[in-house]
Amino acid sequence: GIGGAFQYGLQVSIINSPAEYIKSFIRETWLKRYGSSPSEDMITLMWSFIVSVYSIGGLLGSSSAGYLAVRFGRKKAMLCANIPALLSSALMGLSRLCGSFEMIIAGRLTSGVCGGLAMNIHLMYAGECAPRKRRGLIAITASTAIAFGKFVGFALGLREVLGVETLWPLLMTASAVPALVQLLTLPFFPDSPRYLLIDKKDKEGCI
Repeated sequence: GIGGAFQYGLQVSIINSPAEYIKSFIRETWLKRYGSSPSEDMITLMWSFIVSVYSIGGLLGSSSAGYLAVRFGRKKAMLCANIPALLSSALMGLSRLCGSFEMIIAGRLTSGVCGGLAMNIHLMYAGECAPRKRRGLIAITASTAIAFGKFVGFALGLREVLGVETLWPLLMTASAVPALVQLLTLPFFPDSPRYLLIDKKDKEGCI
């Protein structure tokens, strides 16, 4: 679950802590570009878009999860989900350095794609790999991973950790860590027996 449902929980909760810092960043960037301060309504609009664009990315990721799971297999599709995770981390982490709040919007969109892919394929992969007697138990672990991801996101956002003005770009790159963990460990896992039998017609590999 570390690169699956955990990612979704982490990305949903991590945006809450740096809200005021990101708004200040938007205000400063706008002032440097256009020579005038944006209205509070404009800042609220931009912040609302940063938060909600994640759902659009999630819709795109969820819509393509089924195709990728059949085209590449469950395991490879989960590995592919780490690409938007790493991309979003890079975009959001470098946004202040580049002086672009648009990079945060793009990063949130791609992190939504990762969350939509990871959560759906994680459930599919775990359920198909689980022994029949433990399938229900394994399915519940997805909810546990989401809750744990939210907890880690809130914990990282504390002022004693990364929830300060100087470190918020680093906080926004946190989703890169579970992505890298999954990239290093998942290749050693087996592929889904159902995928091998039904989609690849590999009966021996399935057994």
